[in-house]
Amino acid sequence: HDGFSIITTAIHTRSKSKLLWLACALTFFLSALLDNLTTTIVMVSLLRKILHDQEDRMLFAGMVVIAANAGGAWSPIGDVTTTMLWIGGQITAANIIKTVFLPSVVCLLVPLLVAGRRMNGQIQSSALEEKVSTTTRRERNTVFITGVGALAFVPVFKSVTHLPPFMGILFGLGFLWAVVEFIHRSKDDSKKEYYSVSKALQRIDTPSVLFFLGILIAIGALESTHILSHLAQFMNDEIGNLTAIVTGIGVLSAIVDNVPLVAASMGMYDLATYPADHFLWEYMAYCAGTGGSILIIGSAAGVAAMGMERISFIWYVKRISLYALLGYAAGALTYILIRGAG
Repeated sequence: HDGFSIITTAIHTRSKSKLLWLACALTFFLSALLDNLTTTIVMVSLLRKILHDQEDRMLFAGMVVIAANAGGAWSPIGDVTTTMLWIGGQITAANIIKTVFLPSVVCLLVPLLVAGRRMNGQIQSSALEEKVSTTTRRERNTVFITGVGALAFVPVFKSVTHLPPFMGILFGLGFLWAVVEFIHRSKDDSKKEYYSVSKALQRIDTPSVLFFLGILIAIGALESTHILSHLAQFMNDEIGNLTAIVTGIGVLSAIVDNVPLVAASMGMYDLATYPADHFLWEYMAYCAGTGGSILIIGSAAGVAAMGMERISFIWYVKRISLYALLGYAAGALTYILIRGAG
C-alpha cells in the first residue's frame, strides 16, 4: 500500500550528514516495531531512491544495519533473539525496554558521532524522486497506522491476556485484513485482489521460516541430550564470569548467527537458576542483538543489506566493522555500569 511513503515524503534535507542521522534515528525506532530485518529492507530501499552514488549508499546501508540491530535489541518484537527470550519467559517486555534502551542508544550514537563527521557534501536535487502511488493518501496512512499499531499491540496483548504472543500477532493480522477488505470493498475484484492480505501471504519468505525452524529443532535435540547443560557447566567452571561469557557470545554472534547462539544459551541456563529479567538474559538480549553488526554476515539485517547493495565482506570490515565494534563495546559498558555485573 506504499505505507512507508509517509517517511519518504517527510525527508527534505539535502545534507548527507543530516540524512545519515535522520535515517539511523528512523531505523532505530522502526526496528523496535517492525523488527530489524524488515526495517533494514525498507530503509535501504528508501535510500536507493535518494542516493545515486554507490559508495554513499553502501556506507548508509552499513550504518542502517548498526541502527536496526541496536533498535531491535531493546524491543521484545524488534529482533528474533529478543523475541525468543521474551516468548521463553527469560525477559519481560516492560523490563527489557527499560534496561536495554539506553545501552542500545549508546551503541548507535558512538558510531554515528564518528561516521557523521566524515560524511560531507550535499545530495543532488535530482536524486530526490517522487514515486507515483496507486493508492490514495488515506489508504496508505490507514494501512500503515493499522499495521504498525498491530505490531505494537502484541506486548500489550500478552501482558493483559497472558496468552502466547503468536495469538496477539494473528489477532492483529486478522484485524488488518478486515480493515484492508473494508477499504477496498467498492473496487473490482481484479484490483482488490492485489491489495488483499491473502495476496501478501503468498509472498511469505518460507525458506527463512524453515531455516529458523531447523535451528530450533537442532538446538532442542542438543538440549534433550543434556549437551548444552554440560557446556554451560564447562563454561562456568573455566571462565566463571557471566559478563565475560555473554560478551563473548555477542562477539561470536558476528561470525555465527545469533539465533542458534541464543537458542543454545536458553538451553544451557535454566530459569530456576536464572529467573526472568536476570542480568544474564538482559545482557544477552543486548549482546546477541547488537554484536551481529560487527560483521555483515552476523545478522539477518546485514545479510539483507549485503544482497541489496552488493556490499562485499571485506568492504564492510574496512569501512563499518570498527564503528560497530566501538558501539557494541560502549553499549555493553553502559549496561554494565547501569545494571552492575550481577
